[in-house]
Amino acid sequence: MNQDINRLLMELERLMRAVNREVINPQIKELTIEDMRPALCMVANARARYLKAFFELGAGTDGHEPTDTQLADLARLRVEHSELSEAARALETAIQRGYIDVRQS
Repeated sequence: MNQDINRLLMELERLMRAVNREVINPQIKELTIEDMRPALCMVANARARYLKAFFELGAGTDGHEPTDTQLADLARLRVEHSELSEAARALETAIQRGYIDVRQS
């Protein structure tokens, strides 16, 4: 019984990889490292904005409670950073699993 489940799971993984490649690959052209640079710079800049705002907030409040506006601004930057970082991780996963073709430049 356990072997049947293992075989089923292996087949499921193979099918998931095949379907993801069939769907994703035609939508994203073959990439080079340089093609990825602008998107990765966008992630790094979002991280920098988020961290900079955090440290500026700490310096500006003298360790006291931030205002609602300050927290809202920081939250907006966190969401931006989080979404872009997650997209970068999704790209990395897609490359690792062969959903997207990458060529040497």
